[in-house]
Amino acid sequence: MTTRTTPTTSIAVFTSDLRLRDNPVLHAALRAADRVIPLFVVDRRVAAAGFAVPNRVAFLRDCLADLDAGLRERGGRLVIRTGDAVEEIRRVAEQADAGEVHIAGGVSAFAGRREARLREALGGALRVHGAVLTAAEPGTVTPSGKDHFAVFTPYFRAWQGVELRTPFAAPRGVPVPSGVRSEPVAAVSLLGSGSPSPGLPEGGERAGRRRLTAWLRSGLGAYADRQDDLAGDATSRLSPYLHFGCLSPVELVHRARKSGGPGADAFVRQLAWRDFHHQVLAARPDASHTDYRPRGDRWRSDDDAVAAIAAWKAGRTGYPLVDAGMRQLAAEGWMHNRARLLVASFLTKTLYVDWRVGARHFLDLLVDGDVANNQLNWQWVAGTGTDTRPNRVLNPLAQARRFDPDGAYVRRWVPELAEVPGRRVHTPWSLPGVSYPPPIVDLAEAAARFREHRHTR
Repeated sequence: MTTRTTPTTSIAVFTSDLRLRDNPVLHAALRAADRVIPLFVVDRRVAAAGFAVPNRVAFLRDCLADLDAGLRERGGRLVIRTGDAVEEIRRVAEQADAGEVHIAGGVSAFAGRREARLREALGGALRVHGAVLTAAEPGTVTPSGKDHFAVFTPYFRAWQGVELRTPFAAPRGVPVPSGVRSEPVAAVSLLGSGSPSPGLPEGGERAGRRRLTAWLRSGLGAYADRQDDLAGDATSRLSPYLHFGCLSPVELVHRARKSGGPGADAFVRQLAWRDFHHQVLAARPDASHTDYRPRGDRWRSDDDAVAAIAAWKAGRTGYPLVDAGMRQLAAEGWMHNRARLLVASFLTKTLYVDWRVGARHFLDLLVDGDVANNQLNWQWVAGTGTDTRPNRVLNPLAQARRFDPDGAYVRRWVPELAEVPGRRVHTPWSLPGVSYPPPIVDLAEAAARFREHRHTR
Protein backbone atom coordinates (compact mmCIF):
# COMPACT_ATOMS: atom_id res chain seq x y z
CA MET A 1 0.00 0.00 0.00
CA THR A 2 1.40 3.42 -1.04
CA THR A 3 1.21 6.31 1.40
CA ARG A 4 0.56 9.70 -0.15
CA THR A 5 2.20 12.72 1.38
CA THR A 6 1.00 16.27 0.93
CA PRO A 7 3.60 18.41 -0.93
CA THR A 8 5.23 21.01 1.27
CA THR A 9 5.30 24.67 0.31
CA SER A 10 7.60 27.56 1.09
CA ILE A 11 7.55 31.22 0.04
CA ALA A 12 10.39 33.24 -1.49
CA VAL A 13 9.60 36.92 -0.99
CA PHE A 14 11.34 39.10 -3.57
CA THR A 15 12.23 42.64 -2.46
CA SER A 16 15.44 44.19 -3.81
CA ASP A 17 16.73 40.86 -5.13
CA LEU A 18 14.95 40.56 -8.46
CA ARG A 19 17.08 37.80 -9.96
CA LEU A 20 17.27 34.04 -10.37
CA ARG A 21 21.05 33.63 -10.36
CA ASP A 22 22.77 33.71 -6.99
CA ASN A 23 19.63 34.41 -5.00
CA PRO A 24 20.01 32.87 -1.52
CA VAL A 25 16.34 33.56 -0.76
CA LEU A 26 15.03 31.55 -3.71
CA HIS A 27 17.73 28.89 -3.28
CA ALA A 28 16.80 28.30 0.38
CA ALA A 29 13.07 28.32 -0.31
CA LEU A 30 13.49 25.66 -3.01
CA ARG A 31 15.58 23.49 -0.67
CA ALA A 32 13.05 23.83 2.15
CA ALA A 33 9.98 22.48 0.37
CA ASP A 34 8.60 20.58 -2.61
CA ARG A 35 7.05 23.72 -4.05
CA VAL A 36 7.74 27.42 -3.75
CA ILE A 37 5.68 30.57 -4.21
CA PRO A 38 7.85 33.35 -5.67
CA LEU A 39 6.07 36.38 -4.23
CA PHE A 40 6.38 40.13 -4.80
CA VAL A 41 4.08 42.56 -3.01
CA VAL A 42 3.26 45.95 -4.51
CA ASP A 43 3.08 47.87 -1.25
CA ARG A 44 1.75 51.41 -1.31
CA ARG A 45 3.79 52.10 1.81
CA VAL A 46 6.76 52.28 -0.55
CA ALA A 47 5.10 55.17 -2.34
CA ALA A 48 4.23 56.85 0.96
CA ALA A 49 7.89 56.60 1.97
CA GLY A 50 8.90 58.49 -1.18
CA PHE A 51 10.68 55.66 -2.96
CA ALA A 52 8.20 55.05 -5.78
CA VAL A 53 9.13 57.72 -8.34
CA PRO A 54 8.51 57.37 -12.11
CA ASN A 55 12.04 56.25 -13.04
CA ARG A 56 12.21 53.51 -10.44
CA VAL A 57 8.62 52.37 -11.03
CA ALA A 58 9.32 52.02 -14.77
CA PHE A 59 12.54 50.12 -14.13
CA LEU A 60 10.79 47.94 -11.55
CA ARG A 61 8.10 47.04 -14.07
CA ASP A 62 10.82 45.79 -16.44
CA CYS A 63 12.45 43.84 -13.61
CA LEU A 64 9.25 42.08 -12.59
CA ALA A 65 8.32 41.23 -16.18
CA ASP A 66 11.79 39.77 -16.74
CA LEU A 67 11.67 37.83 -13.45
CA ASP A 68 8.26 36.41 -14.32
CA ALA A 69 9.51 35.36 -17.76
CA GLY A 70 12.54 33.64 -16.24
CA LEU A 71 10.36 31.77 -13.76
CA ARG A 72 7.96 30.67 -16.50
CA GLU A 73 10.89 29.26 -18.47
CA ARG A 74 11.52 27.08 -15.41
CA GLY A 75 7.94 25.93 -15.04
CA GLY A 76 6.92 28.54 -12.48
CA ARG A 77 5.63 32.10 -12.37
CA LEU A 78 5.84 35.21 -10.25
CA VAL A 79 2.95 35.77 -7.86
CA ILE A 80 2.18 39.46 -7.44
CA ARG A 81 -0.07 40.82 -4.73
CA THR A 82 -1.02 44.38 -3.88
CA GLY A 83 -1.50 45.79 -0.40
CA ASP A 84 0.38 45.92 2.87
CA ALA A 85 3.42 43.65 2.41
CA VAL A 86 3.24 41.99 5.82
CA GLU A 87 -0.48 41.31 5.58
CA GLU A 88 -0.21 39.91 2.06
CA ILE A 89 2.75 37.69 2.92
CA ARG A 90 0.91 36.38 5.97
CA ARG A 91 -2.24 35.79 3.93
CA VAL A 92 -0.41 33.87 1.19
CA ALA A 93 1.46 31.80 3.78
CA GLU A 94 -1.81 30.92 5.52
CA GLN A 95 -3.66 30.08 2.32
CA ALA A 96 -0.83 27.91 0.99
CA ASP A 97 -0.03 26.36 4.38
CA ALA A 98 3.58 27.41 3.83
CA GLY A 99 6.03 26.05 6.38
CA GLU A 100 8.71 28.71 5.79
CA VAL A 101 8.86 32.26 4.43
CA HIS A 102 12.24 33.43 3.10
CA ILE A 103 13.25 37.06 2.60
CA ALA A 104 16.44 39.11 2.21
CA GLY A 105 17.56 41.25 5.12
CA GLY A 106 17.67 45.02 4.57
CA VAL A 107 19.34 47.96 6.32
CA SER A 108 16.85 50.80 5.83
CA ALA A 109 14.41 51.81 8.55
CA PHE A 110 11.60 50.75 6.20
CA ALA A 111 13.08 47.25 5.82
CA GLY A 112 13.66 47.03 9.56
CA ARG A 113 10.04 47.81 10.37
CA ARG A 114 8.85 45.30 7.78
CA GLU A 115 11.06 42.55 9.22
CA ALA A 116 9.92 43.27 12.79
CA ARG A 117 6.27 43.05 11.73
CA LEU A 118 6.93 39.85 9.78
CA ARG A 119 8.51 38.24 12.85
CA GLU A 120 5.45 39.12 14.85
CA ALA A 121 3.09 37.80 12.16
CA LEU A 122 4.98 34.63 11.19
CA GLY A 123 7.03 33.72 14.24
CA GLY A 124 9.47 30.88 13.63
CA ALA A 125 8.41 30.42 10.02
CA LEU A 126 10.36 33.52 8.94
CA ARG A 127 13.86 33.04 7.50
CA VAL A 128 15.92 36.20 6.89
CA HIS A 129 18.97 35.88 4.63
CA GLY A 130 22.11 37.98 4.57
CA ALA A 131 24.66 38.65 1.81
CA VAL A 132 21.87 39.04 -0.72
CA LEU A 133 21.89 42.79 -1.30
CA THR A 134 25.58 43.26 -0.41
CA ALA A 135 28.73 41.20 -0.84
CA ALA A 136 29.55 41.14 2.88
CA GLU A 137 26.64 41.14 5.28
CA PRO A 138 26.40 44.35 7.35
CA GLY A 139 27.64 43.69 10.85
CA THR A 140 30.07 40.92 9.92
CA VAL A 141 33.00 43.30 9.35
CA THR A 142 33.42 45.33 12.53
CA PRO A 143 36.29 46.98 14.41
CA SER A 144 37.21 45.81 17.88
CA GLY A 145 34.73 47.07 20.45
CA LYS A 146 32.48 48.89 17.97
CA ASP A 147 29.42 48.01 15.92
CA HIS A 148 30.61 49.45 12.60
CA PHE A 149 33.47 51.11 10.77
CA ALA A 150 33.16 54.89 10.48
CA VAL A 151 36.04 55.30 7.98
CA PHE A 152 36.27 53.49 4.66
CA THR A 153 39.98 52.64 4.43
CA PRO A 154 40.20 50.43 7.55
CA TYR A 155 36.83 48.93 6.61
CA PHE A 156 38.15 48.03 3.17
CA ARG A 157 41.24 46.38 4.61
CA ALA A 158 39.04 44.20 6.82
CA TRP A 159 36.48 43.64 4.04
CA GLN A 160 39.14 42.28 1.71
CA GLY A 161 39.82 39.47 4.18
CA VAL A 162 36.21 38.25 4.24
CA GLU A 163 35.63 34.92 2.54
CA LEU A 164 32.60 35.47 0.37
CA ARG A 165 30.16 32.64 -0.21
CA THR A 166 30.14 30.78 -3.52
CA PRO A 167 27.41 32.15 -5.83
CA PHE A 168 24.41 29.92 -6.46
CA ALA A 169 23.44 28.89 -9.97
CA ALA A 170 19.99 29.77 -11.26
CA PRO A 171 17.50 26.99 -10.48
CA ARG A 172 16.63 24.61 -13.29
CA GLY A 173 13.03 24.34 -12.19
CA VAL A 174 10.71 26.33 -9.92
CA PRO A 175 7.59 24.28 -9.09
CA VAL A 176 4.80 26.62 -8.04
CA PRO A 177 1.53 25.34 -6.59
CA SER A 178 -1.49 25.93 -8.80
CA GLY A 179 -4.40 28.09 -7.78
CA VAL A 180 -2.41 30.87 -6.11
CA ARG A 181 -4.00 34.16 -7.14
CA SER A 182 -1.77 36.79 -8.73
CA GLU A 183 -2.10 40.32 -10.04
CA PRO A 184 -0.50 41.20 -13.40
CA VAL A 185 2.89 42.89 -13.56
CA ALA A 186 1.08 46.08 -14.52
CA ALA A 187 -0.13 46.31 -10.91
CA VAL A 188 3.16 48.00 -10.11
CA SER A 189 1.66 51.16 -11.64
CA LEU A 190 -0.36 51.47 -8.42
CA LEU A 191 2.84 52.76 -6.82
CA GLY A 192 2.66 55.95 -8.84
CA SER A 193 2.34 57.53 -12.24
CA GLY A 194 4.38 59.99 -14.23
CA SER A 195 6.72 59.97 -17.19
CA PRO A 196 10.16 58.43 -16.69
CA SER A 197 13.34 59.99 -18.05
CA PRO A 198 13.63 59.49 -21.83
CA GLY A 199 17.03 57.82 -21.58
CA LEU A 200 16.13 55.37 -18.81
CA PRO A 201 17.91 52.00 -19.23
CA GLU A 202 16.04 48.74 -19.64
CA GLY A 203 15.46 46.92 -16.37
CA GLY A 204 15.70 43.24 -15.50
CA GLU A 205 18.23 40.51 -14.84
CA ARG A 206 18.79 39.69 -18.49
CA ALA A 207 19.47 43.31 -19.40
CA GLY A 208 21.81 43.58 -16.42
CA ARG A 209 23.71 40.45 -17.39
CA ARG A 210 24.13 41.67 -20.95
CA ARG A 211 25.61 44.89 -19.62
CA LEU A 212 27.80 42.95 -17.18
CA THR A 213 29.14 40.69 -19.92
CA ALA A 214 30.03 43.66 -22.11
CA TRP A 215 31.62 45.47 -19.16
CA LEU A 216 33.82 42.54 -18.15
CA ARG A 217 34.90 42.08 -21.76
CA SER A 218 35.66 45.65 -22.78
CA GLY A 219 35.43 48.04 -19.82
CA LEU A 220 36.87 46.48 -16.68
CA GLY A 221 40.51 46.39 -17.79
CA ALA A 222 40.75 50.16 -18.25
CA TYR A 223 38.53 51.12 -15.32
CA ALA A 224 41.35 52.19 -12.99
CA ASP A 225 42.54 54.78 -15.52
CA ARG A 226 39.17 55.86 -16.92
CA GLN A 227 36.65 55.77 -14.07
CA ASP A 228 36.69 59.59 -13.76
CA ASP A 229 36.66 60.26 -17.51
CA LEU A 230 33.36 62.10 -17.84
CA ALA A 231 33.21 62.22 -21.62
CA GLY A 232 34.48 58.66 -21.99
CA ASP A 233 31.54 57.30 -20.00
CA ALA A 234 33.77 54.41 -18.92
CA THR A 235 32.02 53.33 -15.73
CA SER A 236 30.05 50.09 -15.58
CA ARG A 237 26.57 51.64 -15.29
CA LEU A 238 25.60 48.57 -13.27
CA SER A 239 24.31 50.53 -10.25
CA PRO A 240 20.60 50.32 -11.22
CA TYR A 241 20.88 46.55 -11.53
CA LEU A 242 22.63 46.31 -8.17
CA HIS A 243 20.01 48.52 -6.54
CA PHE A 244 17.14 46.32 -7.72
CA GLY A 245 19.11 43.14 -7.13
CA CYS A 246 19.10 42.09 -10.79
CA LEU A 247 22.79 41.36 -10.30
CA SER A 248 24.49 39.80 -7.29
CA PRO A 249 27.28 41.85 -5.66
CA VAL A 250 28.83 38.57 -4.49
CA GLU A 251 29.02 37.32 -8.06
CA LEU A 252 30.43 40.65 -9.28
CA VAL A 253 33.25 40.58 -6.74
CA HIS A 254 34.13 36.98 -7.62
CA ARG A 255 34.12 37.66 -11.36
CA ALA A 256 36.11 40.87 -11.10
CA ARG A 257 38.73 39.21 -8.90
CA LYS A 258 38.96 36.35 -11.37
CA SER A 259 39.67 38.84 -14.15
CA GLY A 260 42.41 40.48 -12.09
CA GLY A 261 44.40 43.62 -12.80
CA PRO A 262 44.23 47.27 -11.66
CA GLY A 263 40.82 47.78 -13.27
CA ALA A 264 39.33 44.87 -11.38
CA ASP A 265 40.89 46.08 -8.13
CA ALA A 266 39.40 49.55 -8.63
CA PHE A 267 35.98 48.11 -9.45
CA VAL A 268 35.98 45.83 -6.40
CA ARG A 269 36.87 48.85 -4.28
CA GLN A 270 33.72 50.58 -5.52
CA LEU A 271 31.64 47.53 -4.60
CA ALA A 272 33.22 47.68 -1.14
CA TRP A 273 32.14 51.32 -0.83
CA ARG A 274 28.59 50.14 -1.42
CA ASP A 275 28.93 47.58 1.39
CA PHE A 276 30.53 50.21 3.62
CA HIS A 277 27.54 52.50 3.36
CA HIS A 278 25.14 49.65 4.05
CA GLN A 279 26.98 48.71 7.24
CA VAL A 280 26.95 52.35 8.39
CA LEU A 281 23.20 52.64 7.81
CA ALA A 282 22.55 49.27 9.47
CA ALA A 283 24.25 50.56 12.62
CA ARG A 284 22.89 54.12 12.37
CA PRO A 285 19.49 54.02 10.63
CA ASP A 286 18.83 57.67 11.40
CA ALA A 287 21.78 58.65 9.17
CA SER A 288 19.31 58.55 6.28
CA HIS A 289 17.90 61.87 7.50
CA THR A 290 20.13 63.26 10.30
CA ASP A 291 23.78 64.30 10.28
CA TYR A 292 26.09 61.37 10.99
CA ARG A 293 28.64 63.87 12.33
CA PRO A 294 26.92 67.19 13.07
CA ARG A 295 28.95 70.26 12.15
CA GLY A 296 26.57 72.85 13.52
CA ASP A 297 25.62 73.99 10.04
CA ARG A 298 22.92 76.59 9.61
CA TRP A 299 22.12 75.93 5.99
CA ARG A 300 20.83 78.75 3.80
CA SER A 301 17.07 78.76 3.21
CA ASP A 302 16.33 82.38 2.26
CA ASP A 303 14.84 83.52 -1.04
CA ASP A 304 18.25 83.67 -2.71
CA ALA A 305 18.90 80.09 -1.65
CA VAL A 306 15.52 78.97 -3.00
CA ALA A 307 16.32 80.55 -6.37
CA ALA A 308 19.78 78.95 -6.36
CA ILE A 309 18.28 75.52 -5.64
CA ALA A 310 15.89 75.92 -8.57
CA ALA A 311 18.77 76.86 -10.89
CA TRP A 312 20.80 73.88 -9.65
CA LYS A 313 17.94 71.44 -10.25
CA ALA A 314 17.34 72.84 -13.74
CA GLY A 315 21.01 72.76 -14.73
CA ARG A 316 21.14 76.55 -15.08
CA THR A 317 23.82 77.53 -12.55
CA GLY A 318 26.15 79.14 -15.09
CA TYR A 319 28.83 76.54 -14.41
CA PRO A 320 28.75 74.23 -17.44
CA LEU A 321 30.09 71.07 -15.79
CA VAL A 322 27.59 71.31 -12.93
CA ASP A 323 24.78 71.94 -15.38
CA ALA A 324 25.84 69.04 -17.60
CA GLY A 325 25.63 66.65 -14.66
CA MET A 326 22.20 67.86 -13.62
CA ARG A 327 20.87 67.61 -17.16
CA GLN A 328 22.24 64.09 -17.54
CA LEU A 329 20.36 63.17 -14.36
CA ALA A 330 17.09 64.51 -15.76
CA ALA A 331 17.59 62.82 -19.13
CA GLU A 332 18.77 59.38 -18.01
CA GLY A 333 17.82 58.96 -14.37
CA TRP A 334 21.53 58.40 -13.83
CA MET A 335 24.66 60.51 -13.50
CA HIS A 336 28.37 59.79 -13.77
CA ASN A 337 29.88 59.37 -10.30
CA ARG A 338 32.45 62.14 -10.74
CA ALA A 339 29.63 64.50 -11.73
CA ARG A 340 27.61 63.37 -8.68
CA LEU A 341 30.46 64.40 -6.40
CA LEU A 342 30.80 67.77 -8.10
CA VAL A 343 27.13 68.75 -8.17
CA ALA A 344 26.73 67.67 -4.53
CA SER A 345 29.72 69.72 -3.46
CA PHE A 346 28.38 72.68 -5.41
CA LEU A 347 25.01 72.53 -3.64
CA THR A 348 26.23 71.89 -0.11
CA LYS A 349 29.46 73.88 0.02
CA THR A 350 29.38 76.43 -2.79
CA LEU A 351 25.70 77.30 -2.35
CA TYR A 352 25.70 76.19 1.32
CA VAL A 353 22.35 74.39 1.05
CA ASP A 354 21.29 71.46 3.24
CA TRP A 355 22.42 68.10 1.84
CA ARG A 356 18.93 66.70 2.41
CA VAL A 357 17.60 68.98 -0.36
CA GLY A 358 20.02 67.46 -2.84
CA ALA A 359 19.54 63.92 -1.60
CA ARG A 360 15.77 64.21 -2.05
CA HIS A 361 16.17 65.53 -5.59
CA PHE A 362 18.48 62.65 -6.45
CA LEU A 363 16.00 60.16 -5.00
CA ASP A 364 13.28 61.74 -7.11
CA LEU A 365 15.20 60.97 -10.31
CA LEU A 366 17.89 58.32 -9.83
CA VAL A 367 16.90 54.86 -11.02
CA ASP A 368 19.63 53.58 -8.68
CA GLY A 369 18.28 55.75 -5.83
CA ASP A 370 19.40 53.77 -2.81
CA VAL A 371 18.90 55.08 0.73
CA ALA A 372 22.24 53.81 2.03
CA ASN A 373 24.41 54.93 -0.87
CA ASN A 374 22.53 58.07 -1.84
CA GLN A 375 22.12 59.56 1.63
CA LEU A 376 25.55 58.60 2.92
CA ASN A 377 27.34 59.76 -0.22
CA TRP A 378 25.58 63.09 0.13
CA GLN A 379 26.67 63.26 3.76
CA TRP A 380 30.23 62.35 2.73
CA VAL A 381 30.35 65.26 0.28
CA ALA A 382 28.62 67.67 2.66
CA GLY A 383 31.18 66.91 5.36
CA THR A 384 28.58 65.66 7.81
CA GLY A 385 29.32 62.00 7.08
CA THR A 386 32.36 59.74 7.01
CA ASP A 387 34.77 61.87 4.96
CA THR A 388 38.04 62.40 6.81
CA ARG A 389 38.39 65.79 5.06
CA PRO A 390 34.95 67.25 5.76
CA ASN A 391 35.77 70.78 4.60
CA ARG A 392 37.06 70.00 1.12
CA VAL A 393 35.32 71.97 -1.65
CA LEU A 394 35.32 70.82 -5.26
CA ASN A 395 35.89 73.74 -7.61
CA PRO A 396 33.81 73.21 -10.79
CA LEU A 397 36.36 74.93 -13.03
CA ALA A 398 39.27 72.90 -11.67
CA GLN A 399 37.19 69.74 -11.96
CA ALA A 400 36.38 70.62 -15.57
CA ARG A 401 40.04 71.11 -16.47
CA ARG A 402 40.92 67.75 -14.93
CA PHE A 403 38.02 65.48 -15.86
CA ASP A 404 36.53 67.08 -18.99
CA PRO A 405 39.53 68.88 -20.47
CA ASP A 406 38.16 69.11 -24.01
CA GLY A 407 34.62 69.89 -22.93
CA ALA A 408 33.07 66.87 -24.65
CA TYR A 409 30.89 65.96 -21.66
CA VAL A 410 29.56 69.50 -21.39
CA ARG A 411 28.80 69.71 -25.11
CA ARG A 412 26.89 66.44 -24.90
CA TRP A 413 24.52 67.64 -22.18
CA VAL A 414 24.42 71.42 -22.60
CA PRO A 415 23.39 71.83 -26.25
CA GLU A 416 23.56 75.64 -26.23
CA LEU A 417 27.32 75.24 -25.79
CA ALA A 418 27.73 72.52 -28.43
CA GLU A 419 29.51 74.83 -30.88
CA VAL A 420 31.84 76.49 -28.37
CA PRO A 421 35.40 75.47 -29.22
CA GLY A 422 37.90 73.77 -26.92
CA ARG A 423 38.17 74.61 -23.26
CA ARG A 424 36.26 77.85 -23.70
CA VAL A 425 33.15 75.73 -23.19
CA HIS A 426 33.83 75.77 -19.45
CA THR A 427 33.95 79.59 -19.25
CA PRO A 428 31.52 80.71 -21.97
CA TRP A 429 30.04 83.76 -20.26
CA SER A 430 31.74 86.47 -22.34
CA LEU A 431 31.47 84.75 -25.69
CA PRO A 432 29.31 86.57 -28.27
CA GLY A 433 26.20 84.83 -29.51
CA VAL A 434 26.11 82.25 -26.72
CA SER A 435 22.80 82.03 -24.84
CA TYR A 436 23.93 80.75 -21.46
CA PRO A 437 23.28 82.14 -17.98
CA PRO A 438 26.02 83.88 -15.99
CA PRO A 439 27.25 82.18 -12.81
CA ILE A 440 24.74 82.33 -9.97
CA VAL A 441 27.55 82.59 -7.42
CA ASP A 442 31.15 83.76 -7.26
CA LEU A 443 33.35 80.79 -6.37
CA ALA A 444 35.81 82.71 -4.20
CA GLU A 445 33.05 84.41 -2.23
CA ALA A 446 31.21 81.12 -1.83
CA ALA A 447 34.32 79.35 -0.55
CA ALA A 448 34.91 82.12 1.99
CA ARG A 449 31.29 81.92 3.15
CA PHE A 450 31.55 78.17 3.63
CA ARG A 451 34.78 78.42 5.60
CA GLU A 452 33.32 81.11 7.82
CA HIS A 453 30.13 79.17 8.57
CA ARG A 454 31.74 75.76 8.99
CA HIS A 455 34.59 77.02 11.16
CA THR A 456 32.61 79.34 13.39
CA ARG A 457 29.70 77.06 14.23
